[in-house]
Amino acid sequence: MSIQITFPDGRRKTYDTPPTGLAIAQSISPSLAKKAVVVKVDGELWDLTRPIERSASIEIVTRDAPEALQVIRHDAAHVLAQAVQELYPGTQITFGPATEDGFYYDFARAEPFTQADLEKIEQRMREIVARDLPIKREIWSHEEAVKFFERCGETFKAEWIREGLKPDEPLSIYRQGDQWLDLCLGPHLPSTGRLGTAFKLTKVSGAYWRGDASKAQLQRIYGLAFATEDALKAHLKMLEEAEKRDHRRLGRQLDLFHMQEEAPGMVFWHPKGWTLWQAVEQYVRRVYRASGYQEVRAPLIADVSLWKKSGHWDNYKENMFFTESEKRIYAVKPMNCPGHVQIYNAGLHSYRDLPIRYAEFGSCHRNEPSGALHGLMRVRAFTQDDGHIFCMPQQIESEVTAFHRQAMKVYADFGFTEVAVKLALRPDQRLGTDEVWDRSEEALRAALRSAGVAWTELPGEGAFYGPKIEYHLKDSIGRSWQLGTMQVDFSMPERLGAEYVDEHSQRQVPVMLHRAIVGSMERFIGILIEHYAGALPLWLAPVQVVVAPIVSDADAYASEVTQALCAAGLRAQADLRNEKINYKVREHSLLKVPALAVVGRKEAETRTVTLRRLGVEKQETLALAAAVERLAAEAAAP
Repeated sequence: MSIQITFPDGRRKTYDTPPTGLAIAQSISPSLAKKAVVVKVDGELWDLTRPIERSASIEIVTRDAPEALQVIRHDAAHVLAQAVQELYPGTQITFGPATEDGFYYDFARAEPFTQADLEKIEQRMREIVARDLPIKREIWSHEEAVKFFERCGETFKAEWIREGLKPDEPLSIYRQGDQWLDLCLGPHLPSTGRLGTAFKLTKVSGAYWRGDASKAQLQRIYGLAFATEDALKAHLKMLEEAEKRDHRRLGRQLDLFHMQEEAPGMVFWHPKGWTLWQAVEQYVRRVYRASGYQEVRAPLIADVSLWKKSGHWDNYKENMFFTESEKRIYAVKPMNCPGHVQIYNAGLHSYRDLPIRYAEFGSCHRNEPSGALHGLMRVRAFTQDDGHIFCMPQQIESEVTAFHRQAMKVYADFGFTEVAVKLALRPDQRLGTDEVWDRSEEALRAALRSAGVAWTELPGEGAFYGPKIEYHLKDSIGRSWQLGTMQVDFSMPERLGAEYVDEHSQRQVPVMLHRAIVGSMERFIGILIEHYAGALPLWLAPVQVVVAPIVSDADAYASEVTQALCAAGLRAQADLRNEKINYKVREHSLLKVPALAVVGRKEAETRTVTLRRLGVEKQETLALAAAVERLAAEAAAP
């Protein structure tokens, strides 16, 4: 048997027997074998100990490679599961995937896990790592696996194999040492010792079997895992900083908004919070107008027949709210697109009219699971800076390119300078033919190439009606947030009867581009609060200037200064309370007011103000007119 292995540099080597990735790495360099995590075989990640039984191109993936993290985190989940079952016999295991920054595992156990339990489990995990147990892949039949898990009392695993997997496909089982194993696709490290100790358990939460609230409730243990101790420490430091910036805590401290049980996942905006909202909205509205969008407004609810035509009924029904009147069932809109198609369809359009660009601050509702709700970041009622472009196929590239430039300027204006572009491709559940999806995906690739943009691709993560460009922004402490999107949709306009008359007087279906820059206004404001730790730039701050008199003799002048600032368009307030100036400075600093105008007898006599900036020790005394002019210029939106 002759097996030819091709290396990344083009070199080839022939083997008489199937080599393993570990053996190949060892033959190249013992240090490479020590750093190796998995091997990439024709682009697919395999275990290092798995024999390569065909000729293939291979690449040794080391611990510092991006792909290695998912393997490390998946191994950490398995070590967690083994630790739990060693410490708490009778606990059943279910699913345990890697996550963006770590891993979790869901367990069926009558008694709840406590924080003390997490400490014990983490210690046992370290013991399992120290044992350096070999991890071996085995192939079992469907029937063999069901019988084994039923015999062990693992009813959840047995059910999943019976109901969730194809009976004629062999199953991969991973065994850690002699005593513990799990059903898993892999790949995994050669032994538990290779995992290292750069992991930490963080919390316990509830979960449902197979994500279904009607099924058994489970306990989910979360953890973090990284390739190195330094990376773990850096992440823990970032989490500590993120806790200080939590928008929910700052929302209360700064009196911006609150949420309550009577309206789960819905926001009560306070005056200061709504002022911030309006600053963002009016800025985005100016961007709309400058980019040729016409602002529209569509109904909040519509008969379910519309949502059946659009495809939402078949593909999104479980995320929608419904209501009924006069024996008709209505859906509360989860998206704005079908409404915009109705506005487009209200008139006959020529190819000369295209592109037509509609924009709406559209109020949407989605029935998110209660366990997934998280302050402003995950809500049930939200408003999108939504827009839809109706155009001809040959206009896609120019429209997407123009949108990209527009989006990048907006992000920079809000203080986000690191932006990654990703292309989310066709999901398993989708509308339209493969041919339509091929056209849609290639149209977006062509537009990104035209804009000179580097991007990465996300297979399976597109919307059900089309692929999308995603904009991922990095905040001030290094976290990534997915915000804007641009989606190509050939399906919905046809389903809803949208047409235009081409140059040959023939009826054609327009392409529909779905676009948003900030996405959910609620979520974007939450991100802004955390990005700036509540200390918003002057143009966004709900209260931009507070005028604080040192003595009551200066109250009248303080009121005059406040009036001058307000007349110049600034959001200014006077603090005339009978409190010491140091108290006022400290209080308004805690409220993150960006500028404090301090006035006393001297300022009143000379008609000046002393400006103190948030976080800056140095003060500056200016003539009143000069201070007003400078602050007004700084407060102007970009």
